[in-house]
Amino acid sequence: MPSTTDDAVVQLLAQEGGGAALDQVFAMTGAAGVIGALLLWIGYLHRTRRITWLGSVADRLGESMNRPGWVALPLLLFLLTIVTALIGFIWDVSLHIGNGRDEGPLANPAHYFILVGLFFLFTAGMTAIVLPLDEKPGPAAVRITRTWHAPVGGILLAATGLYALIGFPLDDIWHRIFGQDVTLWGPTHLMLIGGAGLSLVAVLLLEYEGSRNKPRPDEPDLWRVRVQRVFAFGGLLIGLSVFQVEYDFGVQQFPLVLQPLLITAAATVTLVAARIVLGRGGTLAVVAFAMVVRGLVAYLVAGPIIDAPRNVFPLYLGAAVVVELLALLPLHRNRIWWGALAGFGIATVGLWIESRWVEAVYLNPWPTAMWPELLAMAVPTGILGGVVGGMLGVVLRGEQLPRPPVRRAVMVAAVLVLGAATANGLMVSVPENASATVALRDTTPVGGGRAVVADVRLQPADLVSEDPEWVQILAWQGGVGADDAGSGLVIDQLTRVGEGHYLSTRPVPVDGTWKTILRVHDGRTYTALPIYMAADPGIGAEETPALAEFQRQFIPEISVLQRERSFDHPAWLFAAASLVVLLCSLALVWGLSWGAARINDRYLAVSSPGGTEPAGTPASARTGGPGGGTDEAELSASDHSGARHRRSGDSGAGER
Repeated sequence: MPSTTDDAVVQLLAQEGGGAALDQVFAMTGAAGVIGALLLWIGYLHRTRRITWLGSVADRLGESMNRPGWVALPLLLFLLTIVTALIGFIWDVSLHIGNGRDEGPLANPAHYFILVGLFFLFTAGMTAIVLPLDEKPGPAAVRITRTWHAPVGGILLAATGLYALIGFPLDDIWHRIFGQDVTLWGPTHLMLIGGAGLSLVAVLLLEYEGSRNKPRPDEPDLWRVRVQRVFAFGGLLIGLSVFQVEYDFGVQQFPLVLQPLLITAAATVTLVAARIVLGRGGTLAVVAFAMVVRGLVAYLVAGPIIDAPRNVFPLYLGAAVVVELLALLPLHRNRIWWGALAGFGIATVGLWIESRWVEAVYLNPWPTAMWPELLAMAVPTGILGGVVGGMLGVVLRGEQLPRPPVRRAVMVAAVLVLGAATANGLMVSVPENASATVALRDTTPVGGGRAVVADVRLQPADLVSEDPEWVQILAWQGGVGADDAGSGLVIDQLTRVGEGHYLSTRPVPVDGTWKTILRVHDGRTYTALPIYMAADPGIGAEETPALAEFQRQFIPEISVLQRERSFDHPAWLFAAASLVVLLCSLALVWGLSWGAARINDRYLAVSSPGGTEPAGTPASARTGGPGGGTDEAELSASDHSGARHRRSGDSGAGER
């Protein structure tokens, strides 16, 4: 006779809120296996010289770009796949907001875009690894066999792609154990978006390796090479911004103070590095590119074709202006100290400018009362983010990184500070014995269904201050394409008419598949209560009716927003599984840091007196970088001998 535990496991696996159906799992595994085997076979034939077309295609493309084939072809593959993955990602988030959980991984059309994008992201990295035959791809190359060396950027690109891909099967296992977590910040979801976002760092490093191994060393880079670098940094800005996407839709499931923290982290690392590499106006070009791409994707997802919930995005224009102005200071020559100053400027003035944009287009502006905590979290993160961005720019300029103990300490401090700030932002409380009395009045039906306006009275009346982050009614998962203004999403920011007394500003739906919730967020207070929740037989949940008048207790918001999530497991199991994902993420960050340091050390070693310059290395690379990002003042101060590289992090060690 089966045990109680066995019965619980069978019941969990049978629930719609658990993992995918096994036939879909087998179909996806089989398809990935066949495609993977085909690509491995092509790689094997190339390595054993039984085919020549792969190398020929790469070399022809490389000739047009004046880059080695092992850089040109992977970068082209990456460009095509990362855009595909981005469209799929934004579309997928919008579908979950508008529809709720998937019937299965193959039932969601956005998943195909994500899978194809991530699979070929990994393929782009493996292509860079497989292509070199009769050459060592630069002094930093990693030896695989006696005659086979791979570029560091290619290895890192494959690693980030693999990390993201692994998130898909792990996500299904996660759902089987813990239920579906319909949030972007689920641990395995962070693997998917984190691997894709950080892949842009690998791309920048691979492109740098290519710039130091040109087929025609003495030929200057064309304008399109600078454009490619702008695209790469713009992609990095977008990639580091995807962690904020729930805020972009207005359905964030975490405190509002984390939004400016995430904006600061993305802006400091990307824009500081971009200004060092691209020179004057580089950050403005990067921000413009990111705006165009995000704008086009937002229109595609929310436009007449897909008609999913609308999303907006951070502008970063204020941060770019701050960086450009601070780059006029002489301190700009000392990359690390200037990066710290720029990070401080982004975390203060840049965020204030960004807050004007947030107030204009976002559903939840940043209240005045939030700013003290906001700055306490953003400033240290911004300073260290600027230093990390400065070190990335130093590597991509071919200048000297700080000594190993210094750069390691900086990376460790940056991770710890960002982690501590995030942990602080996640600290919330649900008030005891707090409730709300809600009176609903029927109004004009929305799409033929029932719609209401609400009169809300909080108990106690002083539950929230006069300047909370939000007191709102969220109605979501009503169905993308439904006959309403929100395509499955409606948010009503309630109007305060007295202490603890709030009124609706627009009708909200309370029938069909909608989930309609009263949400309250004021500082550490973070709670919600259901107004209407459709019955969900798939997870055994009964309907919560929208009565004409009722009083309900406030409860943890996660219990209503993540209704499908299962809490029927030991607490340590969830903590242990999350810790494993965290350690894998830290390993990825370590790998990218190792790769950047290896490239910097090895290329500078061959540029120093007595070193051996790799064949095909351009003159511009010997004097501090791939070019295209040098201000006129820097040109006059450059050390053309290649022997006077100074450590950018040492006191007084900036260029003179």
